[in-house]
Amino acid sequence: NNNTEYVAKVLKDKDDEIHQYSIMKFWENVEAELKYQNKTRKQLATFAGFDATTISKGISKQSIPSADVALKIAYFLNVSLESLLGLPEKGKNPQTVEQQSQILLYKKYCELINQAEHLNEEQLKAVENLMKTI
Repeated sequence: NNNTEYVAKVLKDKDDEIHQYSIMKFWENVEAELKYQNKTRKQLATFAGFDATTISKGISKQSIPSADVALKIAYFLNVSLESLLGLPEKGKNPQTVEQQSQILLYKKYCELINQAEHLNEEQLKAVENLMKTI
């Protein structure tokens, strides 16, 4: 019986950890997708039927929207709900966690990367040195 309780507690703790990770990632991934697709919070809010401040509130309260709203957000961004939650996508070509992470980083920083493409070697080195000092 103690073993059963222990296993139940471990599973609950793991579920809580996954849930907290998903909440933190959800709005971060929504923001990255909006930026990557050059869409605004207001456009998303209008499409999904909520106030634009809902995103800020979700971030500050670390909450995710109801399932129907989350699905509307995913539909608007043309991405899977799993990707917004930072979870592996089922039924698709499996990507490693590292690959998914790299894709999300690219989407988050694509504007910086595009700007960096227009810099010469000296400017790139100066930016790199600046980033190292920050």
